[in-house]
Amino acid sequence: MSVRRVVPNFHVKAEEQERSREFYGLLGFEEVMNQGWILTLASPSTPGAQVSLLTHDMTGPVVADMSVEVDDVDAAYAAVRASGAEIVHPLQDEEWGVRRFFVRDPGGRVVNVLSHR
Repeated sequence: MSVRRVVPNFHVKAEEQERSREFYGLLGFEEVMNQGWILTLASPSTPGAQVSLLTHDMTGPVVADMSVEVDDVDAAYAAVRASGAEIVHPLQDEEWGVRRFFVRDPGGRVVNVLSHR
């Protein structure tokens, strides 16, 4: 299993999302995905450099602190479960084209682990 990208997720109020998009635009980020509840911005010169602004999570119980895209989410899920780590949101296929789960790290942060289908 390998990591493809890591994206910090910022929980923002709906009325703050546009201002946050504008702020990160000052740093060179451009919108690459907008589903209303999640807005992802990326650097045009380094597309893997991203930040996501979430008002809530569509199916998860919380907004994860970060997202880690891996090449094999099923293998990651098996490894995490075997470790005894807390699964916050079960492994499932989402309607927007990802397969994902949430896990709590030892410091209490919630990590969204995903693969694109």
